[in-house]
Amino acid sequence: MNSFAFVFDMDGVIVDTNPYHKVALRQFAEKYGYSLSEEELIKKIYGRTNKEWITNLFGRTLSSEELNHYGEEKEQLFRDLYEKDIKPLKGLEKFLAQTDELKIPRAIGTSAPRSNLDFILKETGLRNYFPITLDEADVTHGKPDPEIYIKCAAKLQMPPAQCIVFEDSLSGVASAREAGCPVVGVATTHSAEELGTKVVIKDFTEITPLGIITNFRLQIED
Repeated sequence: MNSFAFVFDMDGVIVDTNPYHKVALRQFAEKYGYSLSEEELIKKIYGRTNKEWITNLFGRTLSSEELNHYGEEKEQLFRDLYEKDIKPLKGLEKFLAQTDELKIPRAIGTSAPRSNLDFILKETGLRNYFPITLDEADVTHGKPDPEIYIKCAAKLQMPPAQCIVFEDSLSGVASAREAGCPVVGVATTHSAEELGTKVVIKDFTEITPLGIITNFRLQIED
């Protein structure tokens, strides 16, 4: 069964945080005199590390101190908004329990900062399912660069072609594909058509670990 590993993005995959991130982003941007359209959120913000989207927003080079300050300011806004509503994506806990029984290796590869990763894993109670986690501090180049998924595969000691990635963002899908990983699209942020992956789910009630592995095995054999 260990012929495949599963790698999960966090925002929009483990938890449907994007509606809350959107509110926090808009509040943050408005505070500093910027207005973000839906198109700008998709093209410049979603799926990217804080240092990338903050630089995109301000349109200038910022010091590491400024980036850290602005990033944590926005993330605290997000955590304050989301704390009362936090819950795993529908069906995820059962899905993870099944992967545990089948001894399928798992990792998280997220563009989020460690503070948010720790917050999500603590508040959902899912930390024990993810012995391997990579966040924005673990990469030099954020998504859509493939670095994070190449590093996840290395940590899992698996070839990228055997690491099935669950992604909701366009930059994340591009990152996983460039790394050589099969991708399951999670349609929380984008439609199935926008994601463009062969397999798309709305949540984890629609699939089982064995079903996903069988699907990708058949694709490889084809």
